Amino acid sequence: MSGLLLNPKLETSMMAISMSTSSLVFRIPSGFSSAVSTRISNELGAGRPKAAKLAARVVLLIALVEGFLLSGIAIAARNVWGYIYTNEEEVVKYLAAVMPVLALSNFMDGIQGVLSGTARGCGWQKLGALVNLVAYYVVGLPCAVILTFVFHFGAKGLWTGIISGSGLQALLYILITLRINWELQVISNFDFKLPNISIWI
Repeated sequence: MSGLLLNPKLETSMMAISMSTSSLVFRIPSGFSSAVSTRISNELGAGRPKAAKLAARVVLLIALVEGFLLSGIAIAARNVWGYIYTNEEEVVKYLAAVMPVLALSNFMDGIQGVLSGTARGCGWQKLGALVNLVAYYVVGLPCAVILTFVFHFGAKGLWTGIISGSGLQALLYILITLRINWELQVISNFDFKLPNISIWI
């Protein structure tokens, strides 16, 4: 969509750098997500609900700390980060203006990333797919289109749409994780029905 904006060369250049940066930053919560997925599934399989609950809480705390730290670094380095990719002053300045939005997006993405690992560890891949579908395609994509082309926010509108999707995804995963009945999850560990969440019991 960035190629459809008024200055497509500038917009796509900034989006390419932003996406590269976002992909780099996401490697950290992605690793935490894989680790907690394995840990929770092992603890539930061993019949230790308190250990599984502790693992979910610890990884969320780690993700929050990591997210605040990297967001702070991104905002602090916003005026020089673009020079890693280009010498074009216009692109660097535009990227600097978008970096706070990108930092917020990376923070939200980190939260939803580790909590999706919790869902995978509980065997809730279908629930995760539903959350992703609603967050990004029902909410995120329409928000991006409206903010970019109706309100003319440019690439900030695209990133704000991504933030709305990842923010909703993170919120849904937080609500689901906080409402898990871990003891019942252990009992039905091999029962592939709807997850044992107290809001559905």
